[in-house]
Amino acid sequence: MKIWLAILSFVVIVFLSGCLYPEEELKKNQVPDDMQLEMVQEAVTNYKNDHNGQLPIKTRDAGTPIFIKYPINFKTLKQNGYLSSTPGNAFEQGGHYQYVIIHPETKATVKLVDLRLSETLRELSFKLEVYRNEHIYPPFGEDVASGLYKIDIDKLGLEQPPVVKSPYTGQNLPIYMDTNGELVIDYRKDLYQVIQEYEHDYKTGDDIRYLLAEHYPFVPAYSMPFTIQDDEPVFQSTVNDEKNDNNS
Repeated sequence: MKIWLAILSFVVIVFLSGCLYPEEELKKNQVPDDMQLEMVQEAVTNYKNDHNGQLPIKTRDAGTPIFIKYPINFKTLKQNGYLSSTPGNAFEQGGHYQYVIIHPETKATVKLVDLRLSETLRELSFKLEVYRNEHIYPPFGEDVASGLYKIDIDKLGLEQPPVVKSPYTGQNLPIYMDTNGELVIDYRKDLYQVIQEYEHDYKTGDDIRYLLAEHYPFVPAYSMPFTIQDDEPVFQSTVNDEKNDNNS
């Protein structure tokens, strides 16, 4: 009888452990972890120093947007002994984040892309594709800036304008379309907040998206360049158009 009780107790413990472990793993996969980020940063820095400036990255097309252009190749880092394991919150482990590198020629800084943004964009892109298969042209709405448009929600059958949740502030950020029908996230709300909160030396014409990456673990992926004008964030295309008008 004691043997059966011992076996039963062991089975219960194993069962409970199996239930709890995935939950802990899930939590680990849902949040950015400073220690994991620092661990990967150290691995990337050491790899770069030991390999004449080469980076442990996956190959992407030259036209890939800058903030998602240099994803880290964890296989390379592990095979060469710079990491023992892939971070639990990384996409490769089922997590919400893609580890990427910015400033590859200089600091090679490790940052995160929140892949929940890309999932929202992917779902909306599918609806756009279905629409374009029938109507050819994207469902352009009002102009937002030069070459940027709101989405006509009536044409697309949406109840309200599409948004994503900001990884920086948690507020809703609008999604727009460029002239090719590609989706773009408007980070101006976040940029306005960070401009007010932190000192900076950015001036009109500079790409101020890097200001977000400087103060947060995330990069402003899937966006067009922004700059600063009269202490407010604006689309860089708007400033360029004003310059062209003044020169004409």
